[in-house]
Amino acid sequence: MQIGTLTIVGVGLIGGSIGLAARRRGLASRIRGVGWKQTTLDEALARGAIDEGTLDLKAGVAGADVVVFCTPVAGLVEQVLTASTYVSAGTLLTDAGSTKAVFVRGVEGRLPAGVDFVGSHPLAGSEKRGPAHADGQLFEGRLTIVTRTPQTAAAALERTTAFWQALGSRVRVMSPEDHDAALAVTSHLPHLVAATLAGILPSTLVDLTATGFRDTTRVAAGDPNLWCGIFQQNREALLTALTRFRERLQQFQEALEGDQADVLMELLEEAHRIRTGLPSNTGH
Repeated sequence: MQIGTLTIVGVGLIGGSIGLAARRRGLASRIRGVGWKQTTLDEALARGAIDEGTLDLKAGVAGADVVVFCTPVAGLVEQVLTASTYVSAGTLLTDAGSTKAVFVRGVEGRLPAGVDFVGSHPLAGSEKRGPAHADGQLFEGRLTIVTRTPQTAAAALERTTAFWQALGSRVRVMSPEDHDAALAVTSHLPHLVAATLAGILPSTLVDLTATGFRDTTRVAAGDPNLWCGIFQQNREALLTALTRFRERLQQFQEALEGDQADVLMELLEEAHRIRTGLPSNTGH
């Protein structure tokens, strides 16, 4: 795959990594960044993640062959719809957001003729923010979910798949609803649990936190504004996952209250088996 102009809207950790990966792999002739702070664009330029930057969305997407939106999910629908009025027929729009169903429903059927949109979500990243933490190898071997609905054009799905593969990703195609149900368990619930654990830490115990606490709560250091939007957009699936989690917590509580070592062992052994069986390098 070869792209003339690639525009990245939001050149933080993910957007900056896309730019660096595209440059490293010779994917695009020109990489353009759109941002909301000149300092962020300057940093992305200094890192080599983009060739040029602008604070003007219209100027940033005009003439682009592919536009990738790497901004918080809360305002993504309006952003994509606005940008779609500034691009030409044949432009592919995609994203890197952590929720899909609400977003895809808000965009599909509302784009100009000839402008394609396909939802995407690379399972890569960290709690860090900004282009300073961008990594051109971030997507190497990582899984990216590409979403398909009955309205998704086959050629657009193929282009989107090829784009992420060109950045080093493995790609899996799912419906937006299946994506959200899965990510509620594998990403959104873990963040909620980490935030809960971090939130109950008394100030008097801060000096006693070691590897276990810090590893378990690492993702709670993520941007609260970003995660509030994710939780709201994936509310139903997250509530379902939270119910399952609460049921498992109840099993632990009952085993402890009843001093049932055998039940505790079963629960811990099951968790050990599942955790040690996870493949490595699968993202956040």
